[in-house]
Amino acid sequence: MGEAQSSGLPTGRHYGMDWLRVGAFALLILYHVGMVFVPWDWHVKAAHPDPHVAILMLATNSWRLALLFVVSGYASAAVFARQPSSAGFARSRSARLLIPLVFAILVVIPPQPWIELMFKHGYTAGFAHFWLHDYFRFGALDGIILPTWQHLWFVVYLWVYNMMLALLLLLPADVRGRSARAFERALTGPAILAVPILLLALKTFLLFPGADETHALVDDWAAHAVYFPAFLFGVLLRGSPPLWTAIRRWWCLAAVLAVAAYAVVAMIEYRYPGEAPLDDTLTALFRGARAVQGWAAIVALIGIADRWLNRDAPIRPILTEAVFPLYIAHQTIIVAVGWWLLPFDLPNLAAFAILVAATAAGSWLFYIVGRSVPWLRPLIGFVAKEKGRPEGRPFPTAQ
Repeated sequence: MGEAQSSGLPTGRHYGMDWLRVGAFALLILYHVGMVFVPWDWHVKAAHPDPHVAILMLATNSWRLALLFVVSGYASAAVFARQPSSAGFARSRSARLLIPLVFAILVVIPPQPWIELMFKHGYTAGFAHFWLHDYFRFGALDGIILPTWQHLWFVVYLWVYNMMLALLLLLPADVRGRSARAFERALTGPAILAVPILLLALKTFLLFPGADETHALVDDWAAHAVYFPAFLFGVLLRGSPPLWTAIRRWWCLAAVLAVAAYAVVAMIEYRYPGEAPLDDTLTALFRGARAVQGWAAIVALIGIADRWLNRDAPIRPILTEAVFPLYIAHQTIIVAVGWWLLPFDLPNLAAFAILVAATAAGSWLFYIVGRSVPWLRPLIGFVAKEKGRPEGRPFPTAQ
């Protein structure tokens, strides 16, 4: 594919970032299919989980979610470029995110906890009884909080980050500009790799050592310490020639670092699979390698998207439009089909193929039906097009 610019901002819409967003969400769907087969805890599991699947999962585990927030921040900056007022931006993002979130919590997500309760806790009531009598209890049932947002925790966090961005956009333009330039100076040259990796190491070893993400919003500071800065980086990236210059210069080294760090992670996981205990040295090496991999992979992928993918194609608008509806639907389909497959006791590879095909087909059907029925459109994330600036104008942080 064609070569992107060598310096400065991308001209107009950056198609490479669109492709990266589509790829990031496609990878998320495959990752969630993989969760059925890895020994890690999840809503429903294959009859014979394979510990070696974890090695494949760890190839993306340290960076996949942070990348989603980076590309979402970039997309949010594009929305503001078309709706350049803080209030208008907040209304636009709320309509796009909160309406589908509520719809999904009420209608799309309930089969997931119902199946999990049957799979793990011996729940015997049918789905109608569960939805009418147990799902809206606003409390715990066998340790599962109901109702739940499940995988749509990402949408909750994204909405909160967008509202925080809307508040930041109330600052005077010169204050925003000085702040943007300060962050750009901190991340120019090799610092585009070194500074975020050091911050990830600080989070991993000092601020939140060993902390797990809760996805419950209010008690998830270990996650916010990574995802909110990643989101803001994506916002800043859209209007920042220095950041693009740094990425274009250092993405190759980032790719080498990401592969090398993953090799360390994979070797440790292969030698000590599953819950096998690690000594302090190996634990530190494993976590440190994940910190390097976590940011280096993101820089490398943005560089690859800029270098080789910044070109349009007829299917791009359809895929970029379909991403959010597919994200809403995919996990419920995975959990339902995975549970349905259990009695057949299929080989894992065959079950994986069926799950991928069923999830792709079911999610695409959800998108096609949703976009075709007018009253369903806002429920899956379609809103009226914003009026204002053309899409290609850069985010005005440095006025």
